Amino acid sequence: MASRYGLLIALIIAMTGYSCKEKGGKHIDEGEIHYTIEYMGNISPMHREIMPKNLVVSFKDDKILFDISSPFGNSGILNLTNPKENIFDTYISLFTIKQYYSSKPGEMQPGFDSMNGMVIRKTSKTAFICGFNCKNAEVTFPYNRKKVYNIWYTEEIDVNNPNASTPFRDLNGVLMSFFFFIGPAEMHFEAEAVYKKDIPDKAFERRDRYMRVSREDIARFITKMISL
Repeated sequence: MASRYGLLIALIIAMTGYSCKEKGGKHIDEGEIHYTIEYMGNISPMHREIMPKNLVVSFKDDKILFDISSPFGNSGILNLTNPKENIFDTYISLFTIKQYYSSKPGEMQPGFDSMNGMVIRKTSKTAFICGFNCKNAEVTFPYNRKKVYNIWYTEEIDVNNPNASTPFRDLNGVLMSFFFFIGPAEMHFEAEAVYKKDIPDKAFERRDRYMRVSREDIARFITKMISL
């Protein structure tokens, strides 16, 4: 009986280690965070199957790249922030279509209009995610203040203004468990691994071979991509 109990504990520890890994120690200022994505909201089961399953965030000082890519149709969304070069870009690709929009400093990147009016309230709750101490915040929206969304963030990863171009820009911490509303989709992200690694400066340069379009155009295209 004791051996079975020990085996169960070992299995739980192994599963926990696999589901959320931290490689490189705390207070790293360069590396990657890998998240799983869960889709909710008005998305068909078939469409849900071909949507991206992972988000990779590359960071280096105050430079950040959000990469949500899918092998289907060479599709994906990139959000790139490089304040030193005045780059606050959103890129979308689908088959042969490649478009981007360059935001102004302090402007929320397109696609997040459905998150307007949200209220963020910090709480005293804490959690331990991927080896990092995390703080909690509760998010509500004007159409239903009774429904509360919980997000978790850490101040133990050294990134300057990590949420500068997202709806959570008032939080000075790296998001470890959070959500986005993009078009009809409700996307929930959970950190599963944090890696300390060298990220080349080229990763944070403006992409070429993308056609520049208006904010309205790219927001409409993002909504269409999500709701195909």
